[in-house]
Amino acid sequence: FMHVAELKRMGADIQINGNSAIVKGIEKFKGARVMATDLRASASLVLTGLAAEGTTEISRIYHLERGYEDMAGKLRKLGAEVKKEKE
Repeated sequence: FMHVAELKRMGADIQINGNSAIVKGIEKFKGARVMATDLRASASLVLTGLAAEGTTEISRIYHLERGYEDMAGKLRKLGAEVKKEKE
């Protein structure tokens, strides 16, 4: 659950209880600077960032790149505003 803190920065309402996570829906996520911790966490941050108001910056995207080929390009083809920058 290392990525929960990053999702909370974006407004997520998540509580950890042992090996379980309790997630409550919210009206809107907000853009934030967040850090990817692994492959699936990276994908969750990207999807949350796409749903967020404002800009989301995700660092350590090498996690994402090792599991998803040209995710930014594919998301752009779907109409997302995604930009990859050097870290």
